[in-house]
Amino acid sequence: MTKDYMPFHASPRKPRFSAPAGAVDAHCHVFGPAAQFPFAPERKYTPVDASKEKLFALRDHLGLLRNVIVQATCHGADNAALVDALDAADGLARGVAVVNADVTDAELRALDAAGVRGVRFNFVKRLVDDTPRDVFKAIAARVNALGWHIVVYFEAPDLPDLIPFLSELPGVIVVDHMGRPDVTAGVQSEGFKLFQSFMADNPNIWVKVSCPERLTVAGPPYDDVVPFARTLVERFPDRVLWGTDWPHPNMKSHMPDDGELVDTIPRVAPTEALQRALLVDNPMRLYWPEEPVK
Repeated sequence: MTKDYMPFHASPRKPRFSAPAGAVDAHCHVFGPAAQFPFAPERKYTPVDASKEKLFALRDHLGLLRNVIVQATCHGADNAALVDALDAADGLARGVAVVNADVTDAELRALDAAGVRGVRFNFVKRLVDDTPRDVFKAIAARVNALGWHIVVYFEAPDLPDLIPFLSELPGVIVVDHMGRPDVTAGVQSEGFKLFQSFMADNPNIWVKVSCPERLTVAGPPYDDVVPFARTLVERFPDRVLWGTDWPHPNMKSHMPDDGELVDTIPRVAPTEALQRALLVDNPMRLYWPEEPVK
């Protein structure tokens, strides 16, 4: 497994952009600490420890209120670190889990009680081994009964093959990181047009306008990625989410400053109404529907 990861930024700057009250980081992770929550033997990479305490301190430093913590492949289907973080969050975090086909109904109910509201299906071959799609369909049906949604992670070349399968899944589907478009091809590229058409044809498809640091070729301040995110925010304002992706696992080119990532928000959501939808209204509707948005 690869071990050439980079540690997360030790002292991100304070953002210049002030997020609206109640803002949500809708895509972040906790890793370990490995001594307490060992990483999965089948993992493809080994990250640095990234504790819940550091995540919550970063949240406060960035001027955000809530987190959606996503289970990453390095912990496999052992969601113990995720549940531990949710338990410590005092209601200010929700989770997206990874489960196997043999997960029991009791285990799903326990995850739901802990604050899990979604399950993640990963199709990125360098990160996970292939899972039969019938397995994903069976899991999707079970979690849909709990009111959960599905988060999918794939790369743009895989979208044409995935569209028929994803169109059959029940409930809301959230696409990670804009479907990882090829930013060198531009927003008018056929691949990005296909992704937009997929969203337009399927009103249950949401998208995270996250991870410019993974998509960029130019590097910070991510001028090559901003037009893609802004296009999605402006075209689908009620189905977009934003997140830091802290602690940015498996990065090899550069480690982003999370304060700088927050400062991309007004560039992709240029009005207060779009910023509020992106950071507050949409994530609250998906993850905290029981709470009134103030």
